[in-house]
Amino acid sequence: MLFNWLQAAVHGRRVLDLFAGSGALGLEAASRGAAEVLLLEKQPRLAAHLRALVAALPDAGGVHVRQADALRWLTEPCQQGFDLVFVDPPFAANLWLPVLDGLQSSGCLRAGGLVYLESPLREAPAIPPGWRVLKEKGSGEVLSRLLAAGVE
Repeated sequence: MLFNWLQAAVHGRRVLDLFAGSGALGLEAASRGAAEVLLLEKQPRLAAHLRALVAALPDAGGVHVRQADALRWLTEPCQQGFDLVFVDPPFAANLWLPVLDGLQSSGCLRAGGLVYLESPLREAPAIPPGWRVLKEKGSGEVLSRLLAAGVE
């Protein structure tokens, strides 16, 4: 479903996976032609595992792994913005709104960029002003949304 939504938004684009975990979203974007993918992962063991995985993949030169806390990382201005950002944090941490605020204030999301957001279906966060829901789908316990910034 997600990559059906994103068919034209991945190839040749810069992609950020803020809570990479297994790296599945970012690596799938790379396999679909993203020009560059940054996998951000807070846990040192997971970040090391992702680095090893990326090193073993052919043609993964555009995929980079950084061990960092996403919220802290978003407090620093981005040198280059991203066209697509995946936001799938641990649900119990309730990080959706701080992350959306951080994306707006850091300049990490380029004009016209998209954000894919996963949250609990039953406790979905309200989308703050400055964002528009382009697509939305609930499945099981998860609500998936595709957001655009800069529009109300």
